[in-house]
Amino acid sequence: MRALRILLIIAVILGGIFVIVDRLAVNFAEGEVADRLKSSENLSTTPDVSINGFPFLTQLAGGSLDEVRIGIQEYEAGAGDGKQNIRIEDLRADMKGVEFSGDFGSATAADATGTASVTYDELLKTAKSESTQVGPGVTASVVGLSDGGNGKIEVTVEATVLGTKLPEPVSVLSSVTVVDGDTVRVQADALPSFGGVEMAEARVREITDFEQRIDGLPGGIKLDKVEAGKSGVDITVQGSNVRLAG
Repeated sequence: MRALRILLIIAVILGGIFVIVDRLAVNFAEGEVADRLKSSENLSTTPDVSINGFPFLTQLAGGSLDEVRIGIQEYEAGAGDGKQNIRIEDLRADMKGVEFSGDFGSATAADATGTASVTYDELLKTAKSESTQVGPGVTASVVGLSDGGNGKIEVTVEATVLGTKLPEPVSVLSSVTVVDGDTVRVQADALPSFGGVEMAEARVREITDFEQRIDGLPGGIKLDKVEAGKSGVDITVQGSNVRLAG
């Protein structure tokens, strides 16, 4: 019995040492992946990286990680056509089946899903904020975006009719959708009325409807779904063969 107890104690100690070594190794690997991702994506801050699954050393030996989660607080995404970049906030991605090189110089995930958000102030930069003629004697401009409830965006428009500014802005509920995997489209469900003046729908939609392209997301992930939230547009992203580094 004494010998058995000694063997059990030794086994527990060795198991504890293995766990410590395993955790040290995963912490080192997380730091390496974070540094590589920061460099490859030109990030201003180091992203959060979490490698899940135990034991890590077994995954390391096989050259494949079960799951890697990354978090980027702010990311400057391209807007296309030479337009000003758009700021993406709180980008979170869950990577599955990550194959990597020995020095973590390259890493590619078989699948990725995640979330992000774009504030209404950021999205407002795309809307037509300068005064534009939308009908005979009528000019209008978008002055605000906000949560309209039930997944809708409330677009607030100021208008001037025959040289007189309307006393109150006009609001319209709009649907938000993803187009071609890289563009957020905001489209009015019904057109607003400006002082009872009849106007062509196409002219009014030049003000109420707009699109924001978002490309160059990390690793080539794409937009999947969008929905209006309390402080901005909530985005779901996904991708295949997503490159984390390299």
